[in-house]
Amino acid sequence: MKKTIAAALLAAIAPAMSVAGEGHSHWGPDDQVGAANMITAESVLAASSLITTGKTYALGMIIDDKIPAFPPRKLGLTIVQPNQIDSKGHGPTMSSYNDDVFSGWLGIGSQIDGLGHVGRAHEYYNGNKGADFAQPGGLTKLGVENIPPIVARGVVLDIAGLKGKAVMDAGEVITSDDIKAAAAAQKVELRKGDVVLLHTGWLSLLTGDSADPAKYGGGEPGIDPAAAKYLAELGAVAVGADTWGVEAVPFAPGAGVFEAHQVLLKDHGVYILENMVTEELVADGVSEFLFTLGVTRLRGAVQMMINPVAIR
Repeated sequence: MKKTIAAALLAAIAPAMSVAGEGHSHWGPDDQVGAANMITAESVLAASSLITTGKTYALGMIIDDKIPAFPPRKLGLTIVQPNQIDSKGHGPTMSSYNDDVFSGWLGIGSQIDGLGHVGRAHEYYNGNKGADFAQPGGLTKLGVENIPPIVARGVVLDIAGLKGKAVMDAGEVITSDDIKAAAAAQKVELRKGDVVLLHTGWLSLLTGDSADPAKYGGGEPGIDPAAAKYLAELGAVAVGADTWGVEAVPFAPGAGVFEAHQVLLKDHGVYILENMVTEELVADGVSEFLFTLGVTRLRGAVQMMINPVAIR
């Protein structure tokens, strides 16, 4: 599975990439927060008014060691019972417990890409040079501990439905025109400060009788760099999809290697949300909702597994 993802990427790698904007922050030379600076007390109160039914949606997928992951990522989980060998339990009530030991990569399953994840020629968000902050023991800048609580208006756009498909095709490009058309069809306006999720149907390849993990990891539908720039310039705080990488793989014609990642993360400080579970929102006809996410504050981490919650 992981080799399949690697093969798809290697086949799509272009020999050279064009250099875009400088990517310096609108919020000053020391900024490490990026587009999340747009979240304010006023914007949170406005987003909370979207709650009409109180129904909640888990946007994170259940993960295990069989979930396809970008190579060479993997994880392992071991359950142990410390200090309980030959013991009936601790104390007069014979208390016993299980503990867990995790080993693996943090960019598996539903995840957020922090601003230190993808750069261009080893330069990252706000002009930070990789050699200055990317240390083996953790990033000294742009780590996920800097991500504030993301509470915002969320919008999900049914791109698969717009194209009359249950599941889009690998490499099928979502353009800015597609985004505009889906928003118009759903009668929803994209606004500054939004979290924008794109539904492609791709995550369904991991569930049910028609599950095809090899196809899931062999490519994906997604945005191109121009669509990434369009969403960033609209003022999105984060952009996500029900795919493992959000952008089209094989990469869109003329696009560089994960160039949409560069546009969002490096150039605009917009967070990327991967493997978002959007199916239930779309099935319920939901277009906008309250989006909530608190990221585990592991100092120096590049990415983090997440389970955001949508509330309608």
